[in-house]
Amino acid sequence: KSEIIMELIINNRKVFIATGGKEFDANKPALIMLHGAGMDHTVWSMQARYFAHHGFSVLNPDLPGHGRSDGLPPASIPEYANWVLGLISELGGHEIHLIGHSMGSLIALASSASLGEKVVKQALLGVLPHIQVHPNLLGAAQKNEHSAYETVVGWGVGSKAQIGGNKAPGAWVSGTSMRLLEASKPGVLGNDLNACNNWEEGLEACSNVLCPTLLLLGSNDKMTPPKGTKIMSETLRESTTITLPDAGHMMMVEQPEQTLDALISFFEN
Repeated sequence: KSEIIMELIINNRKVFIATGGKEFDANKPALIMLHGAGMDHTVWSMQARYFAHHGFSVLNPDLPGHGRSDGLPPASIPEYANWVLGLISELGGHEIHLIGHSMGSLIALASSASLGEKVVKQALLGVLPHIQVHPNLLGAAQKNEHSAYETVVGWGVGSKAQIGGNKAPGAWVSGTSMRLLEASKPGVLGNDLNACNNWEEGLEACSNVLCPTLLLLGSNDKMTPPKGTKIMSETLRESTTITLPDAGHMMMVEQPEQTLDALISFFEN
């Protein structure tokens, strides 16, 4: 079955949104899925399809300047969060649920801190209160050097997934991740990493979040090490932490089934 998509105009720019194979229905609980730096909606393909067929209206967008969405990427996490608020306002969704990975987790966190009681639950994957980016990586990404993609894949994909063995025949997590970054528009990865590096208000946002939060972590995550989230769990009003054994930063691609199981247990209870 072909993918059902939406194309909206937000801030005078076309936005591409995948919906997990079901038409968006504003009367159902809305689930907004936010991808990470330099990526696009495809990282959520498996999880989006499940939730779209189990009671949620899924909004899985290419963020501005990413994938098939027009415009420039917002320069900061607060600007990205304002874009999410605009998306919600445009579609009129209710019972908002947020899922974010890496940069997307920071955007989700900033959004839910602003939205208050409008957000029912949020899941943050591969998250830290402040995602610091090594100056060498940031510099390479801002110059569009291929070494930046190599560094992100080398650090972002867990050790076990680096050597293959994916359940889907022919699937190669490292290679797929590299192609995805290579397909990004010039300057986008550098912009996104800079936005993460400059946002230091993560703990302040945690203190303003009203909804239950899932912190979904990979035990082998070198980019956002799990131990760094302890202070987040202590600051959030209500949080659950799940750590996936052997998973790296790209857990929803490396371990799609385990990631989905954790999300199901959180969002459907």
